[in-house]
Amino acid sequence: MKRAFITGITGQDGSYLAELLLSKGYDVHGLVRRSSSLNRSRIEHLHENPHLHLHYGDLTDGVGVANLVRLIEPDEVYNLGAMSHVKVSFEMPDYTASTNSIGTLRLLEAINAADLNCRFYQASTSEMFGSTPPPQNEGSIFHPRSPYGASKLQAHWVTVNYREAYGLFAVSGILFNHESPRRGENFVTRKITKAVAAIKAGVQDSLTLGNVSAVRDWGFAPEYVEGMWRMLQADEPDDYILATGEGHTVAEFCEAAFSHAGLDWHDYVKYDERYERPSEVDALIGDASKAHQALGWKAQTHALELARIMVDADIDEMDRFLNGSPPSLRQVP
Repeated sequence: MKRAFITGITGQDGSYLAELLLSKGYDVHGLVRRSSSLNRSRIEHLHENPHLHLHYGDLTDGVGVANLVRLIEPDEVYNLGAMSHVKVSFEMPDYTASTNSIGTLRLLEAINAADLNCRFYQASTSEMFGSTPPPQNEGSIFHPRSPYGASKLQAHWVTVNYREAYGLFAVSGILFNHESPRRGENFVTRKITKAVAAIKAGVQDSLTLGNVSAVRDWGFAPEYVEGMWRMLQADEPDDYILATGEGHTVAEFCEAAFSHAGLDWHDYVKYDERYERPSEVDALIGDASKAHQALGWKAQTHALELARIMVDADIDEMDRFLNGSPPSLRQVP
């Protein structure tokens, strides 16, 4: 039985990845941060699985990370833990760098120091490309436009360095935006679909957004974690982009989400400059040809279909709330 160690297991990607690996017969170990309130709703339905093991820790604690790596002795490590909100990274740049950049370095050094024969996946991001014109591929120039993008770029190059310097099987998955009904509620796609459900139910009047002209390449998160796993099954380590290859504006995502519920988004969406970033990324559209050719991976769900999937899930959640039913345990698509 293979052992996998996932940082960020309670997040969107971590929960889907845990499900995938458990279905493949893995023993799954996850890193969770200690807090006064539990934040495990996305993996609550897995808590009785005897092959799921949770460990307290934090990527800012190098000693704790090193101890866990030695204790678990994983065959595969998926570093998904991060301060992942781009707008918030401008307000918390030091914490963002410590978690995303140095946290990755701590984890790689722990693996190297323990002399483990394991495979390492680094969750990189399309935000590293920043202002580089689309379509972006593995050879495109990096030009991040936020502390988040810059911190992930350092983590990306550290991963490449440990692969080249120490021979680690270390790969960097450069994933473009990928969403789901499990997406955090402060991310724009989920903010939109939750608002659609609330407006449809008559419990919310409007939705306030910032820049609706930004273009993004949105895919479906469960498909992307499959791509992560495939990267670690390859014969040789390399870096790959995962993307749909289609770009849509935030406005187009709004239109698809609201119209699916029989609403006109122009009647409900308001603009507030406070939601603008200090420096904006105009357009991210990925070219995933390399992943398709080398890994057999290709996105199946694109942005406008994704908007409808998320709206349906949030309307169902709203109906459960209004009917006094308990919230679902994230057993959503």
